[in-house]
Amino acid sequence: MGGRVHRIVGVMSGTSLDGVDCALCRCSRDDVGLERVWSRALPPRMAGRLHSVARGDATSWECGQAHHDLGRFYARVVAEGLRGERVDAVGLHGQTVFHQPARPCPATWQLGEPAWIAARVGAPVVSNFRVADMAAGGQGAPLATLFHVAAFSAHDTWTAVQNLGGIGNVTCIDRSRPGARVLAFDTGPANVLMDMAVRMATGGRETFDRDGRRAMAGRVDERRLSRWLRHPFLRRPPPKSTGREVFGEAFLSRVMEEWPEALDDGGRDLLATLAAFTARSIALNYQLHLPRPRSGREARVVLAGGGSRNPALVAGIKQAMEQALPGARVTTSPDHGWPTKAVEPAAFAWLADRHLRGLPGNLPGTTGASFARVLGCLTPP
Repeated sequence: MGGRVHRIVGVMSGTSLDGVDCALCRCSRDDVGLERVWSRALPPRMAGRLHSVARGDATSWECGQAHHDLGRFYARVVAEGLRGERVDAVGLHGQTVFHQPARPCPATWQLGEPAWIAARVGAPVVSNFRVADMAAGGQGAPLATLFHVAAFSAHDTWTAVQNLGGIGNVTCIDRSRPGARVLAFDTGPANVLMDMAVRMATGGRETFDRDGRRAMAGRVDERRLSRWLRHPFLRRPPPKSTGREVFGEAFLSRVMEEWPEALDDGGRDLLATLAAFTARSIALNYQLHLPRPRSGREARVVLAGGGSRNPALVAGIKQAMEQALPGARVTTSPDHGWPTKAVEPAAFAWLADRHLRGLPGNLPGTTGASFARVLGCLTPP
């Protein structure tokens, strides 16, 4: 399959459980281009069931049913977006409901049965990407690194691609000096805590802080923020990855116990403080764990994922970067030709392509794996 161009659909639903994004990509061995992107919101009842699974509140029957129902939903979304077009494969990330990379018993679990997609679309599905890296001693994350290098790196430039999904992760591509150096890891929370807080504040009527309105109307509680920024994960050196188990229901429950009046103003101060936590935790990770750009060379931060559409979060990141990375230009993925909703699914289209070619999908130096692995499991049509 060496030089052939594959048309592959990448499918992604993130930690925030807000919807499914699909990206139809043209993938060659060394390059990836976008044809189109489409999205569908998760039906509220399905999202509620997935939240129950992620919290550990679901029975084995409910987990099994959710796995297959979500697979059928993915299949419908992919088929509707393709409108009868043929593709070479589908790359399915699945819905992460558990991710615990700590040794000696690492584990990860993504829901969404791929056989339903393969049957409906008539193309092979590559899924379950994280476990091969874990079995080689890695964290199973982050896995978008090679895609970020292909899509966003630039000669003589220091680039940090900061994804703002439910959980934040960064890929730093340092080409400001001879010999490109790549470093990638999870930075901590992005949208997940803010989205959970909005659901709490509105009784489930709203699922995210649209246009950052609540956060921008609130005031940051610097005392609480300072305490949150002492979280040990932020200072842990990479390779590292995290999820809702660390920055999810348990974290927010502790916040609410210590701050019982947090929702009295509609959650505005809480949202402002959580947005500042995401922004400053990212900057802290950059200061502690990323190499400095070479003097006189361009440095840029590319924001991707749903959080890049939150003005309050973006403003907080820009402000935090003025201290962490003076002179860096903060941009968003659309500035580089990649729509916000395309970046994460395109990464898994790219990983599916590498699976078809028998090429490794992980960078051991970023995940902690002992060697490079072909990632994913193939489900034939």
